[in-house]
Amino acid sequence: MNRLHGLRQVWGRLHVTARDLPFAVLLCCLAFVPSLRGSGTDLGAMAERPYDTLAVAAIGLQSLALALRRQWPAVCLSLVAAGFVLDQLRGYHTVAGTALPLALLSTGAHLERYRRTTVAVGSLAYVLFVAELVRRGTEEPAAELVSFYVAMCLLWGGGAWLRSTRIAEAERRHQVAERTRAAERARIARELHDVVTHHVTAMVVQAEAARYLKAAPERLDEALTAVTDTGRRAVADLRHLLDLLNPDHGEGSRTPPVGRLLTLVEQTRRAGQPVEFTEKGTPAAATGSADLVAYRVVQEALTNALKYAHGQATSVLVQHSERDITVEVGTDGPGTRPAASPGGSGRGLAGLRERVDVLGGEFEAGPRPGGGFTVRARIPTGSRS
Repeated sequence: MNRLHGLRQVWGRLHVTARDLPFAVLLCCLAFVPSLRGSGTDLGAMAERPYDTLAVAAIGLQSLALALRRQWPAVCLSLVAAGFVLDQLRGYHTVAGTALPLALLSTGAHLERYRRTTVAVGSLAYVLFVAELVRRGTEEPAAELVSFYVAMCLLWGGGAWLRSTRIAEAERRHQVAERTRAAERARIARELHDVVTHHVTAMVVQAEAARYLKAAPERLDEALTAVTDTGRRAVADLRHLLDLLNPDHGEGSRTPPVGRLLTLVEQTRRAGQPVEFTEKGTPAAATGSADLVAYRVVQEALTNALKYAHGQATSVLVQHSERDITVEVGTDGPGTRPAASPGGSGRGLAGLRERVDVLGGEFEAGPRPGGGFTVRARIPTGSRS
């Protein structure tokens, strides 16, 4: 099996002319088989004659030219047509005449330039060929000559259809690749937004608080240490994100390590945000991308709490089950929608909604009836983004 696979790889690396040559040689050899002589196409009802030097030339032109059918389709068709005319006018009627329909089909499929010119020149050449047959006193009915021309046109049309199908498939693959690249860029942008926005917001809040602690050196040192720790975590998260861009990086590494949610909550507390954290249930054995999305939901909600409701009581509830992970983050204070804030990137709550929707989950975010803001998400486990 491996040897067969290796042979296929070697064959695929050969030049297209080398891959087309074996069939051309086979057709040429068949034309010289004694039992097949005179059993080829007979157009014009010319008197049959034995092979001579011109017969060898006609066979060579028609058969061996097929090696060029994909590399130089116009040249291939010209040589095959010339050999076919010589074959019919001289009355050899070799099986090499089979090359003409193959050449027409291949040219219709692979010719890129001067397609209309090729059709016009080919039609004119056929008219001249028929005129020569008539001059030589052919007994072929006119209907047969017209039918042959129509058949050749249909073969060209078949090749053109194959070409259009191939182009449409290439365009479809190009569009799929473009959509995939766009989705990957959007995913990376969301990851960068989640990592940078949260950590930088926490560092800004901590640095602003440190300005008012000059009279309390111990608390000032604690605040600056918190800023340093947050910066280090930001660098670690960015390195983790850059690792994800490595094609050899495992898919499973996209899920944050166990305990990161608690670290995230603690970091937010050190930035001056009172957070009550509750985690219930046992995580499922296989969560796919649900863990990562749940982490990002909590991260974005806490970031918004720091930015728009700093100092207000915040609660985080994460509940695990066999089928999904439910996340709810609520903040007291004014019910302003963070995603509508001036200067926003548009990648916050809207980006979270996209992530949850991709996994078939549910997401909602809005003001509480009595004031404050709540973010809820239900993320099915076992899904892979």
